[in-house]
Amino acid sequence: MTHFGDHQVAIYAAGMFAGQVPTWTTDLTSLETHAAEVLAPEALGYIVPSAGGGSTARANVAAFERWRIVPRMLRDHAARDLSTTVLGTPMAAPVLLGPVGVQTLAHPEGELATARAAAALGLTYVHSTQAGHSIEQAAEANGDGQRWYQLYWPTHDELCESFLARAKAAGYTTLVLTVDTTILGWRPRDLDRGYLPFLANEGIANYTTDPVFNAMLEKPAEEDPAAAGITFAGVFANPGLSWEQLPWLRERWDGPIVLKGIQHVDDARRAVDAGVQGIVVSNHGGRQVDGAVASLDCLPPIAEAVGEDLTVLFDSGVRSGPDVMKALALGADAVLLGRPYLYGLALGGQEGVEHVLRCLLGELDLTLANAGCSTLADLTPEMLQRVSA
Repeated sequence: MTHFGDHQVAIYAAGMFAGQVPTWTTDLTSLETHAAEVLAPEALGYIVPSAGGGSTARANVAAFERWRIVPRMLRDHAARDLSTTVLGTPMAAPVLLGPVGVQTLAHPEGELATARAAAALGLTYVHSTQAGHSIEQAAEANGDGQRWYQLYWPTHDELCESFLARAKAAGYTTLVLTVDTTILGWRPRDLDRGYLPFLANEGIANYTTDPVFNAMLEKPAEEDPAAAGITFAGVFANPGLSWEQLPWLRERWDGPIVLKGIQHVDDARRAVDAGVQGIVVSNHGGRQVDGAVASLDCLPPIAEAVGEDLTVLFDSGVRSGPDVMKALALGADAVLLGRPYLYGLALGGQEGVEHVLRCLLGELDLTLANAGCSTLADLTPEMLQRVSA
């Protein structure tokens, strides 16, 4: 049986016998520092910072430090299996490439490189509505891989229906509706530069390739990108979105629906009542509400309240293999990775993304093994101990 942790052996062998060392660091927690050396100031300002002073993003990372792994010995972990199935989607490991917008800021190939990397490792790619490449282009790059579609619900119903129809036709099996970004949060790093890429016709490829959206424009987007950006701004913000509208979505999407951005137990219970199949416990990586509770602190009570009725996914603050293990042990069925793979994209395109993923999965596999686990079922809250800050 091949284990993800065998990637470590390959690295050592290449170093000792061929004098080759990894092109990029294997310390995933330092990726941000390395990516900052190659990203343009505007891209760095958009990708890295969070809302306000960044306290929510810091809280996300600090929350993982409050949970410590308690290794168990002599439990035969020679054969290990990280594969799983989430909402009918088979996955080589419980890690999805979460929906990150405007990936072309990190690398010209953007989402295309990410979609190819996900397929190469048997992981699920989630395509953002705010992508630099279209629904169809990303699907083609993903090939036979597994893919989900993330929706920012526009105020224009016909446009929303068009997005859904295109995603279904392109082989996206699960719909991820982001509910915590119906209007942008206060992001000083972008504001200080007066920089919003969408208004420059970047990150709105799903819109400018859509017949409904293009019918709203007097000129094609490539001829008048400013007008296209303004038109986008007129349909993106949707602060009036409510629970009562979910049946409309259910009528137009026949696959699983996941609500991304849940942090309160009552909202999780309401998601059950709404008939959706899953939720993502997430605070958008700290990009929406400064001073908000860390996502990991929300996970255990939500998983306990609805874990039997919903698939519970998690994101926000995941930076390493041990982080993934902790989230799974606290009740997540799978984890969505965000910034780390985007840093890999900035450093080396598809190859950089694959490097980050192989390191993450290798570290996850070895952490499980050294903690005495051989399957995902071994990951229970008893594997962890909460400590004071």
